[in-house]
Amino acid sequence: MLALDAVAREGLDPVLVELVQIRASQINRCAYCIDYHTGDARRAGESEVRIYQLSAWQEAGLYTAKERAALALTEAVTLLPQGVEDEVYDEAARQFDDKELAQLIALIFTVNAWNRMNVTTRRTPGTE
Repeated sequence: MLALDAVAREGLDPVLVELVQIRASQINRCAYCIDYHTGDARRAGESEVRIYQLSAWQEAGLYTAKERAALALTEAVTLLPQGVEDEVYDEAARQFDDKELAQLIALIFTVNAWNRMNVTTRRTPGTE
C-alpha cells in the first residue's frame, strides 16, 4: 500500500492529490483521513475556502477543469457500485495524460483503501 501510494503521487500536483484524498475521505466518512489530508493540503498551499467548499465542489466554481475532472472521477470510483460514466472517465482522460491518469486512479484506489482501514479500525483524528 505504501509503495503504491508513493508511486501514485509522483508527478501529480500536491494540492490536487490532497483534494482527491479529502473528497474520497468525505464520501467514506473517514474523520481521521479528512483531518490528516486537510492538514497536508494547507501545508501544500491550499486555501481554507477551497478546503471548506470541497464537499460542494460542483457548485463552488473554485476549482480548475483538471481538478474538477479529478474530483468527478474520485466520486465515481469511490461510489463504484453506481459505475463510472463514460463522460466522467473521458473528461479525466482529456485533462490528464495516460501516465497521470493511471497515477490518479491508483491514488483514488489507495485513499479508498486507507479510508476503509481507518474506519474499520476506528482511527480518530489526533491519534497516531
